Amino acid sequence: MEGDGAVDGDVLIVGAGSMGRWIADAIDAPVAFTDVDETAARSAADATGGRAVPLETDESFLAVCLAVPMTHVARAIETHAPNAERAIFDVSGVMGPALEAMGTHAADRERVSLHPLFAPERAPGSIAIVREQGGPVIDAICATLETRGNDLVETTAAEHDGAMETVQAATHAAVLSFALAAEPVPEGFETPVYEQLGGLAELVTGGTPRVYADIQDTFDGADAVADAARRLASADPDELEALYREAAAQWGPTGTASSTHTTETDQ
Repeated sequence: MEGDGAVDGDVLIVGAGSMGRWIADAIDAPVAFTDVDETAARSAADATGGRAVPLETDESFLAVCLAVPMTHVARAIETHAPNAERAIFDVSGVMGPALEAMGTHAADRERVSLHPLFAPERAPGSIAIVREQGGPVIDAICATLETRGNDLVETTAAEHDGAMETVQAATHAAVLSFALAAEPVPEGFETPVYEQLGGLAELVTGGTPRVYADIQDTFDGADAVADAARRLASADPDELEALYREAAAQWGPTGTASSTHTTETDQ
């Protein structure tokens, strides 16, 4: 493949799900897929013009990309780091454990963690990035991502993973709690707030349950939502007014919360 940002060698993508397919299309390089599901690897390869290789391949690749669930990324890095000649990177969604594993098992190679903050079908968008060890291969991959309309947001692993406690874990917990607690209402009774929450519930419940479960297993955040709900449920009118003002100070017109990023699980 040719063009600015082209990678001069094959990239092995470990994980043949939607995110693996996205990265195959988003980078300018010949790709090979491997997956615990060999049929999925072949299907992804056929869909993206790549090839499939066995999960336990000893073939070497210029770069290896881990596109596996975040709960499995550290083990996958340990397994597939020997396949990487020059670079290793991930798109799993959790950065601390991924970068720690890369540092342990691929310390002499280029290393970066990428987190697309959108579902693949909504690309392009913002991509959080931590460049642990840069180099020409990683630079070429990042250049292609930017050329294709993505905005690379430089961060640290601690900042990213801390933010995901709110952006993903707490947000999803709040929306799913509403979806579980809400009762059907007669047509015409909808308020603007109810309609917006209903739309968010449809958005979140249209995703993959295991992805949401992995997020809750990886990041804190749900407990804070539960604690806030208990405070509201037990508050008397004066206390509820105080809690309302506390929320307004954070989220009102003069508040500080302003993030509107969509995560990769938000369909």
